Amino acid sequence: MKTTGHMAVLTILGLSLAIPAMAQQGGDATYKAKCAMCHGADGTGDTPVGKSMKVNSFKSDADVKASDADLAKVTKEGKGKMPAYAGKLTDDQIQQVVTYIRTLQK
Repeated sequence: MKTTGHMAVLTILGLSLAIPAMAQQGGDATYKAKCAMCHGADGTGDTPVGKSMKVNSFKSDADVKASDADLAKVTKEGKGKMPAYAGKLTDDQIQQVVTYIRTLQK
């Protein structure tokens, strides 16, 4: 009987470790599909489109200091020449992209 309990604990532990990785993968794929053209693979905005639109780098002090809610709001509502993604991406997808952006800031 102890083996069953141990297996349950290990299964839960394994799932809890896998969920952040899956969220990052989802955010990574969405970022590549929707954001990288302007913001660049590394988030610095160093792309032809990013340069022409004067895209801010995600590594800038302002973006590093911005809250996740602030980044999600800009993604949903748009800002300047950036289009709004409300209705195009779910709230979960937007949060996954924000989580992925945080990995680019390191």
